[in-house]
Formats: sequence, structure tokens, C-alpha cells
Amino acid sequence: MGDLLLVRHGETEWSRSGRHTGLTDVPLTEHGREEARRLVPLVRSHRIGTAFVSPLRRARETAELIGLEGARVDADLREWDYGGYEGVTTAEIHRTRPDWFLFTDGVAPGPPDHPGETPEQVGERADRVLAKVDTALAGTEGCAVLVAHGHFLRVLTARRLGLPPSAGALFQLATGTLCRLGTEHGRPVVAEWNVGPS
Repeated sequence: MGDLLLVRHGETEWSRSGRHTGLTDVPLTEHGREEARRLVPLVRSHRIGTAFVSPLRRARETAELIGLEGARVDADLREWDYGGYEGVTTAEIHRTRPDWFLFTDGVAPGPPDHPGETPEQVGERADRVLAKVDTALAGTEGCAVLVAHGHFLRVLTARRLGLPPSAGALFQLATGTLCRLGTEHGRPVVAEWNVGPS
């Protein structure tokens, strides 16, 4: 089975300012577009068997800019639903909840159209994505590419490694970078992390 390449979308105004950006469909900044374009040689250095992308604009634009024509849009790849913390920075949350930590505490409830998710719910989505990727890669020699979002990809990495969703906290992930999850002796490993253009 091939490796799993994770691409976090390029910079947005909200990612630059530290605002939690779940379902709000903000576009890439020009810097974010440049981050994506600079990943092209890294992505092309791998044989791609299949590609999936989040339905959110910042991820879809990143996928297009790195040349992933025909990537399958998958709603399970969307970012964490931050509920009542959508658009709010961690510093602002800490004013009323000084010990709050996303990966263990989840989020405050939001409106009916985005009520928020627990770490476990995000982990369940990540497990579904991983099952789809494994099915798509069965019998192929290429890699799978997932273009999505920082917190979601961190949880997905934890799940791929057999860790609980809360362990996503261990994998800091910058915008416009590529990560590679591979195997060693039949076990999943982090092969490369936060790789950007040289």
C-alpha cells in the first residue's frame, strides 16, 4: 500500500490571525496561493494513485494550485466544527476558560447549523476517511493525497498511528506544507512532517 500525503491548505486571513476557521468558507490569501504553488514539485515527486479534498474553498483552491485535477471532494475532510468558537482566537477563549485545550475539551456549543464537535467525533470522521483511502489504494502502487485542514489532519494522523484523537495535539501543522505517513515493518509511521519548498 502506498504512502499517505497530507497537504494543509495555504494561508487565509483567519489562519494568519489565529482565528478558529471551521466551516466558514474563507479564501486563500495571495501568500496562501503562493504557498500552494511552491508545493507542486514536492507533490509531483510522488506517484499519485488517488486524491481527496475537503469541500471548503481554501482546500479546493490549494488542490487545484498543486495540480490535483479530479480530486474527490469528501465532506468528511472538512475542518473541525468549532461551534461557538468559530472565528474566535485561543487567546480570546482563554479569557473565560484559561485551561481550555481543543484536543481534550472540544468546543462550546454553536448554532444549529454548526453545533460543534468533540475530539471523538472528529476522530470518527478521520477513521472514515482512512477507511476510504485504504479502499482506494488497495492494489495500487501510488500514494493517496489528502488536501484539508490543520486540526483535522492532526487528528487523522493520530488515528492513522493508532492513537486517540487527543494525540493530534502532538503534531503541529503549518499552512502550505506537506506531510507523509508511511509504514515501517508493516506499521504506520510519520515519514516526513511539515515539509515545505526548499
